[in-house]
Amino acid sequence: MAGSSLVLSDDSSLSKIDQRLYRLESALALVSGLAVFSLMILAVASVSGRNFFQQPLPGYVDWIEQAMPLIAFMGVAYAQRDGGHIRMDMLVGKLRGRALYLVEIITTLAILIFMILIVWGSWAHFARSFDFAAPMWSRDSSMDIALPLWPAKLLAPVAFSVLCIRLMVQIYAYGRAFVRNDPSPVAVPLVADAATQAALEAQHVSGRDDGTV
Repeated sequence: MAGSSLVLSDDSSLSKIDQRLYRLESALALVSGLAVFSLMILAVASVSGRNFFQQPLPGYVDWIEQAMPLIAFMGVAYAQRDGGHIRMDMLVGKLRGRALYLVEIITTLAILIFMILIVWGSWAHFARSFDFAAPMWSRDSSMDIALPLWPAKLLAPVAFSVLCIRLMVQIYAYGRAFVRNDPSPVAVPLVADAATQAALEAQHVSGRDDGTV
């Protein structure tokens, strides 16, 4: 298993692709966490400046707006890989074998189609903001200190593109498991029973994420 999640790995090419993509997703999730930490520091600086120097941090709201895509989007593929998004496990968990894999293929494909549309729309939104001929390459800026908005708008199609790659990997993995009727497919989050979930959570809390249950 990979980390504290029920994602199996082996020596196959599919598993190697999964592991390499997971490293990228982990890096993006780390950036998202650092963005949260940075906002905490900015909040302390702004409140301290207001209380002690009668001068809050200039552009505090503008920086929050810039950081929101980092917080909201950059960890979405990481959560998808580990099965961290909201799932109907009470229903799907009762399925086994090819029936389970077929349902997972259908639902994952539906998500992929939706996310491709989101990437297309968010890229168009970024393209309307970015302009090489404009100051700071931006056609629009924030209200207070005039930060260019195109970097924040670029984060959405980038993060969702990584999610689309993850979804394609999972569709292929579920499809391979369906054809083989594989009892232990790799590169996809497996549904865990209550006892296994409790063991994994205990490992995570104790800091012993050695991948064993």
